[in-house]
Amino acid sequence: MQNPNGTILQLYHAGRLAAALRAFESLPSSSPASAAAAPAPLTAATYAALVSACSRLRSLPQGRRVHRHLVASSSSSPDAQLAGNTVLGNHLITMYGRCAAPDSARQVFDEMPARNPVSWASVIAAHVQNGRAGDALGLFSSMLRSGTAADQFALGSAVRACTELGDVGTGRQVHAHALKSERGSDLIVQNALVTMYSKNGLVDDGFMLFERIKDKDLISWGSIIAGFAQQGFEMEALQVFREMIVEGSHHPNEFHFGSAFRACGAVGSWEYGEQIHGLSIKYRLDRDLYAGCSLSDMYARCKNLDSARVAFYRIEAPDLVSWNSIVNAYSVEGLLSEALVLFSEMRDSGLRPDGITVRGLLCACVGCDALYHGRLIHSYLVKLGLDGDVSVCNSLLSMYARCSDLPSAMDVFHEIKDQDVVTWNSILTACAQHNHPEEVLKLFSLLNKSEPSLDRISLNNVLSASAELGYFEMVKQVHAYAFKAGLVDDRMLSNTLIDTYAKCGSLDDAMRLFEIMGNNRDVFSWSSLIVGYAQFGYAKEALDLFSRMRSLGIRPNHVTFIGVLTACSRVGFVNEGCYYYSIMEPEYGIVPTREHCSCIVDLLARAGKLTEAANFIDQMPFEPDIIMWKTLLAASKMHNDMEMGKRAAEGILNIDPSHSAAYVLLCNIYAASGNWNEFARLKKAMRTSGVKKSPGKSWVKLKGELKVFIVEDRSHPESEEIYAMLELIGMEMIKAGYVPKHSWKHAIVDHIDSDLFNEEMLAEYGNNQRDDSTPNLSV
Repeated sequence: MQNPNGTILQLYHAGRLAAALRAFESLPSSSPASAAAAPAPLTAATYAALVSACSRLRSLPQGRRVHRHLVASSSSSPDAQLAGNTVLGNHLITMYGRCAAPDSARQVFDEMPARNPVSWASVIAAHVQNGRAGDALGLFSSMLRSGTAADQFALGSAVRACTELGDVGTGRQVHAHALKSERGSDLIVQNALVTMYSKNGLVDDGFMLFERIKDKDLISWGSIIAGFAQQGFEMEALQVFREMIVEGSHHPNEFHFGSAFRACGAVGSWEYGEQIHGLSIKYRLDRDLYAGCSLSDMYARCKNLDSARVAFYRIEAPDLVSWNSIVNAYSVEGLLSEALVLFSEMRDSGLRPDGITVRGLLCACVGCDALYHGRLIHSYLVKLGLDGDVSVCNSLLSMYARCSDLPSAMDVFHEIKDQDVVTWNSILTACAQHNHPEEVLKLFSLLNKSEPSLDRISLNNVLSASAELGYFEMVKQVHAYAFKAGLVDDRMLSNTLIDTYAKCGSLDDAMRLFEIMGNNRDVFSWSSLIVGYAQFGYAKEALDLFSRMRSLGIRPNHVTFIGVLTACSRVGFVNEGCYYYSIMEPEYGIVPTREHCSCIVDLLARAGKLTEAANFIDQMPFEPDIIMWKTLLAASKMHNDMEMGKRAAEGILNIDPSHSAAYVLLCNIYAASGNWNEFARLKKAMRTSGVKKSPGKSWVKLKGELKVFIVEDRSHPESEEIYAMLELIGMEMIKAGYVPKHSWKHAIVDHIDSDLFNEEMLAEYGNNQRDDSTPNLSV
């Protein structure tokens, strides 16, 4: 090549950047194999064009070759003065920044013998572009200390660094410096400031600055529209977008449309979205990757999946992000089959799924029917090598929990190496939802030792399990941990602690924490304590709290009234309970629910007003549930009302034919009234239908380990010793004069599943026995 400089420059200025670089690489000395040869004589302008070409093509390897050639040329031709050329140094810094090599950019900057404001601006921008915002601000500070005046590019980069860090305080200082240096009115600086204020929650400041910009450009409009959309001011974003269209000086690009579509999706306004969709077609941007993906997402958020799919298929070349978006849209709605079809199409397009793809599919797996597909996805993600991604494993764990496969969820949990708080929260929630409170407490013991950063979700799960088990000591441990971790001021956690203390019977601790909360109390705090007092029969304290709450102007909610009605029921305040029930809707706008009606049924039934309770059930605006019928059945047993008890039992069995409690309570009624024929018939019906009384269950903590006991269970490794001790205790109780409260009749009922008696024996005995006679067990 006779004139390499002319050829390279001609190709560069013609926009043929790759051809210019190929021309450079054809030079003998540009090849590594000919490194010993004398470098071809290139001018500073040619080097600048080559570095710029590498920068625009984002080609780091070629950029490094050009840089090495430049250094070699400078060492062999000192007169060319290329090594100390500030302009070339600035070009190299920019190239390395755009090619994601900020360390190389900094090295070039540090080796420059002379720097100008462009040098500083370039190296600051190189760090901001590559996620080194802190280093960028450090360089900006060094620039000011060196006495170099910051130009608009350096100021703009510094503001962008503050945006990335969320450091509005430093951003305001940069803003003040810009005003002081008379650069505050420069468009680059103003646009950066609008973005900084808007993205960091100061939308009003950003909009005020936006309105002061005289000559707004596309970046100005895009910054404020995106700021409004991202900070929850969707309607304001759409209004500014409309003003931009009406103003007419600038045509919106794909980013403006993307922000507008996101705003429509956030407010669920597909009507606005359709109008903007039509506008995007006018500007031929509906097929653009960015705008098209945002459009598809907008329709999905508006629950219009058909339109979302049509918009997606119109994208000219959908990338992985676009595919993930449409797959996730169907997954969120639980449409697993459709999501899997899209997933298959995505793979056929040649794209490799990532963790986001797999997490979206796992999200759609809900219920036992989806377990098969969930296992297939599990196998596939292992094949992809994603089983080491903790976020994917967390989703996998949650999938198994949603599909009611807790053992597999536990297996996944134990296989995760780098467990995070989300992992622990997921497994704790899974155990709690599947009624394994003892597992929650065991896991918490491990979690407390291995993971120092528990959050309120973890603690709430543990408190829920503690409340179910009545495990007071664990509640104290959680409270102590919350205090140590600085979570004690969290209102939601404090309310849960109050509720759990109350459920464990420690009302003093509940009241103490309630008083400590002071002004941080809300209606849930009051309601939790009122319900706690009511459940343990402290009606006066519960009603006093309710009066105190009303006097402070705190409006009760539906839970508050459940506590108040329960308090009245426990102590027989029938008139007061009916009064509070009557004022719920007129005074507080609270429509009575099934729970409130259950409280009234309980109130009347406990007071012996069984007919009134039955009439109340008949006139309710909705069908009675099992709890109401059980309440009436228990009261019928207490007041020996066999007819009402029969009606209540029938009500229960109509809802749940396998409900053992209804059979047991009705048997008790028949036994107490001496109706052994009905007793025998009911027992036979239980056996025929396979109904068995649910066994009792209890817990005790011994030497730091939770022990679980079930009635007549002999699976415990020390069961022989346990039963021997029980027999010994029973004998000692008899010697001490203890007389069981239950009669022999109830003993029969309590052991209704026993084979000691059959129906014929009970019927025969029922026909012959006298009311107060002792049973002859030898019949």
